[in-house]
Amino acid sequence: MAATLLNSPRATELSVYVVRAFVELRGMLASNRELAGKVHALERKVSVHERNIAELVDSMANLLTTPQTPPKRPIGFVHPQEKTDKPACKTISKASKKT
Repeated sequence: MAATLLNSPRATELSVYVVRAFVELRGMLASNRELAGKVHALERKVSVHERNIAELVDSMANLLTTPQTPPKRPIGFVHPQEKTDKPACKTISKASKKT
């Protein structure tokens, strides 16, 4: 460095200053790597939680929807294709009883 070439106290001081700057820079990079690793771990946790929450919401939505059931078949001997507007039994009028 400068101290090896110039052999002056100022050059030695400058050389120490440069080394300290590089040591501080290396410390900052190491702390930033740690911080970046922690942030990355948090992002992974959050993404896992987001997926789990989305699955829960989908499951709840499926439970809340009513299933489409086919129309129920009538009870008894009524054919489903038979018209239901016909009366079940005929009423007998008094005039038809006399004959």
